[in-house]
Amino acid sequence: MGEERSGEIRLQLEQFVDRFVVSGGKAPEVIEIMLRELGNMKLAYEQDPDPAEDPGAIEEPANDWPGA
Repeated sequence: MGEERSGEIRLQLEQFVDRFVVSGGKAPEVIEIMLRELGNMKLAYEQDPDPAEDPGAIEEPANDWPGA
């Protein structure tokens, strides 16, 4: 991933942290929670990169028929 992408991600992360700080959170606490959740997300993606393709997933019926 290039430096440009890294800069974009950093900017988005800073803005995301700022949203919680403005509403009363402390930046180090918010960042710690983000790190924990990112770790959980990374693990989930390593185990199943595309859960939408799971054959066992139950699909909701389409509701696009004329009588809907």
